[in-house]
Amino acid sequence: MERMRLKGEPIVHFAVIPQMLGLLLSAGCSANQQPVQSESVLSPVPHVVTADIAAGIENHIAEQSKQHGGYFTLPYEGGVLKLKLVRVHLEYLANLGPRRHFACVDLASTQGDVYDVDFFLSGDPGDMTVTETTIHKLNGQPFYVWKQKEDKTWVRQSVDEADRTLLGVIEGRDSFEFLYQVQLPQLDGEARMWIPLPQSDAFQTVTVDEIKAPGERQFLTDARFGNRVLFLELTPEDGGKAIELRFEVRRTEKSAYEDEKQNPQDSLAAERLVPDSDEFERIAHEVLGDRQGDLVRARLLYDHTIDRMRYMRYGEGFGQGDATYACDSATGNCTDFHAYFIALARAADIPARFAIGAAIPSERNEGVVDGYHCWAEFYAEGKWWPVDISEADKYAPLSTYYFGHNPANRVELSRGRDLVVDPGPVSGPINYLVYPVLEVEGRPVSIKPVFSFSRKGS
Repeated sequence: MERMRLKGEPIVHFAVIPQMLGLLLSAGCSANQQPVQSESVLSPVPHVVTADIAAGIENHIAEQSKQHGGYFTLPYEGGVLKLKLVRVHLEYLANLGPRRHFACVDLASTQGDVYDVDFFLSGDPGDMTVTETTIHKLNGQPFYVWKQKEDKTWVRQSVDEADRTLLGVIEGRDSFEFLYQVQLPQLDGEARMWIPLPQSDAFQTVTVDEIKAPGERQFLTDARFGNRVLFLELTPEDGGKAIELRFEVRRTEKSAYEDEKQNPQDSLAAERLVPDSDEFERIAHEVLGDRQGDLVRARLLYDHTIDRMRYMRYGEGFGQGDATYACDSATGNCTDFHAYFIALARAADIPARFAIGAAIPSERNEGVVDGYHCWAEFYAEGKWWPVDISEADKYAPLSTYYFGHNPANRVELSRGRDLVVDPGPVSGPINYLVYPVLEVEGRPVSIKPVFSFSRKGS
């Protein structure tokens, strides 16, 4: 399988990821089919990079929005959606063949819903035309998945009929190389950076293959949770340089397990963004009533979180793991879902804790990973039970699986909230650690890494 390229790199023709059904299927192309020679001879195909495709779809949305009062319009269920651009998924931009391209875009409606829309385009850089538009997901919940046939073409399949691999789950074991890349911005002064280092435990074995990083480095450990952290001291001369961490990961599927290293009562303590409050106690009491048994009660809170929360990576305040924000807005991403659940569990005197890392795609064997993912664990019947509520919300057929399981295709980068290390950031304890924490002259600077992987087999 061809390696997915990063932003700005050339893209291999016929890159095969599941989101690319439409054009491949309608054109009758297989993943290894070559363009006809006459086309390249008569009309040389321009070199295309992801930035060209991003510009093509952004221009299309901008032009259509100009014609409709500032909104991108899309027919849907007998009406017309009025949408605003949220983001282009750079990790899924792809060249499907000569002058044929794919883009996946998040668009938000005036009602606050977020639609994941697949676009197929044709043309050259600066002159691309959209040929097909399909709504793939609503608030993170897919209407269909892609399945690759033996002839290498892709077909749509309903979520209810799809096997677990197509829904993001590898059971048993998984093994892969995980690459964590950071491009430093220009630095206008002395800077410090904190990066998580995944560790081996009962469910993952991590080998550090390579660390490439400028500056002076130290390896830190936070006292409460035992997370390992790469600490870099940087100068203005390091601005623009690349950081690359490469790990070999062998992972097993996680189910309920005993952990004698931590007292469960420690996981009842409040955190800065997961506070104790009368409101959480009120909601927990309302949901649980007089039900007995922590396993039963945790399942009720799990189901309540799915019913109440709407998955939405959009809006001011999402993505911080702020339980109060999640309670007030009833929206958010995985951090907000699990902060809300943890707050309710603790209000019901059920110990609960947080972990974060990345979900490795199950339906392909290499490429870019779509950012971080997190999950939670609660304590009942003498064991810790992993739960992934935001994924259960997306894939209803897996709601029972995700109550008590994490699939093998994961890597945990850190666990816990309000992490304290020495030296630590001027801004105080780290909310959670998955993306780098960067401070320049004591001022926080936002920076997003690129995650990618290559599967090695189970």
